[in-house]
Amino acid sequence: MGRGGGMGNPVNVGIAVQADWENREFISNISLNVRRLFDFLLRFATTKSKLASLNEKLDILERKLEVLEVQVSSATTNPSVFN
Repeated sequence: MGRGGGMGNPVNVGIAVQADWENREFISNISLNVRRLFDFLLRFATTKSKLASLNEKLDILERKLEVLEVQVSSATTNPSVFN
């Protein structure tokens, strides 16, 4: 006859406890990796924003350099303009 409300077979309880710990460890690992992925994505977004800002500054510098190159070219071909 079975016991009403008893703990059950100690071997089955031990297996259930072991399975529960393994499940908890698995869930913990998943949670940790999700947090790491989230942190990476945040850093990536920040880096992407910084790179976009640097790209804009580089574009401005390139345009200024082109203007200077034209001015130098004009000065070398027609020095009387700057006298």
